[in-house]
Amino acid sequence: MRKEGRKPYVCEPKPGFVYFRKGGKYLHRFTAPEGTAEFDRQYWEVRTGKKMAAKQSWAAGIEILRASDRWAAKSVRYRQDLEPVLAYLIEKIGKRDVSRLTQADIYDAMDANNHRVRFANYIPVAISMISKELIRRRWRTDNPAKGIERLTVPKERQQPHLPWPDAAVEKWRAEAGELEQLILEIGVGSVQRPGDWVDFTWGDYNSEGSGTLRLRQNKTGVELVLPCTPQLKAALDAAKAALSFAPMPNRPILTLKAGQRMGYRRLAEIMLAERKRLGLEAYDLHALRYRGVKELAWAGCDDDEIMSYSGHSTKAMVQKYAGEARQEMRARQAAEKRSRS
Repeated sequence: MRKEGRKPYVCEPKPGFVYFRKGGKYLHRFTAPEGTAEFDRQYWEVRTGKKMAAKQSWAAGIEILRASDRWAAKSVRYRQDLEPVLAYLIEKIGKRDVSRLTQADIYDAMDANNHRVRFANYIPVAISMISKELIRRRWRTDNPAKGIERLTVPKERQQPHLPWPDAAVEKWRAEAGELEQLILEIGVGSVQRPGDWVDFTWGDYNSEGSGTLRLRQNKTGVELVLPCTPQLKAALDAAKAALSFAPMPNRPILTLKAGQRMGYRRLAEIMLAERKRLGLEAYDLHALRYRGVKELAWAGCDDDEIMSYSGHSTKAMVQKYAGEARQEMRARQAAEKRSRS
């Protein structure tokens, strides 16, 4: 018998056990007390077969994040890295109430994406950023992503960047196309990440003297003025001279044939095709940055001098590749002494 004032199809076969019963079947057991907003939400969902979008949902929280100073303060590159994760969260939990997410749910999402470890590790990063905004609005009282352990890439899937050896650089300079040669010289000469190469404009290039390039790193926001190598200056001067008109300062140095800005993905496709053609697939774009680090180490630069050029925030990666270059130099010096003895 249905209790007076109780919603249709709601019954309580024994005290404390409230169900939605229809067609002689118990379709749902309610986990919230009758008369509460959560009870009404569950009742509406089971009766209509539709999930109700919570007003305080993760989709709403993501929009709050995107409108926040916290989000605006991040670099363009960092926001671009997080956007696919935010899209994933909207798809998976966008309609869910923010208060219902647990650490176990986050670990489940990371495990479901363990085939792409970098993406999986960005999930708690994104949720943490959103949660900080939600706590300020009292939508949550805690940050469920706090303390989440990151996934590690299995050793068999780890592919270290192999700095380009002399033979590969010489082959590229002798046989690659003009655009591909310009890209290589920008990579080695600037010692920057590939995501920064496509942002260089002609206004960033000062051709006076030995030449300099100016930039603000996408990832770190660090501003740098970089002296050009002779090869980079020659490549930039040749590219500028080949233009049919004087370039505006805001015109990108790297462009497509029709003159549009070259995005990172297209740059990677162009370089991969040329690496395949020349049999140099083992050496990727990021490895050009480390080739630049090694060249600075070969020139006798210390870690601080190299960091002033590369913009690395810590010495760990500088020491990895500079250390290899220094070991190689010492070994060659030792070999020379050995041959004279």
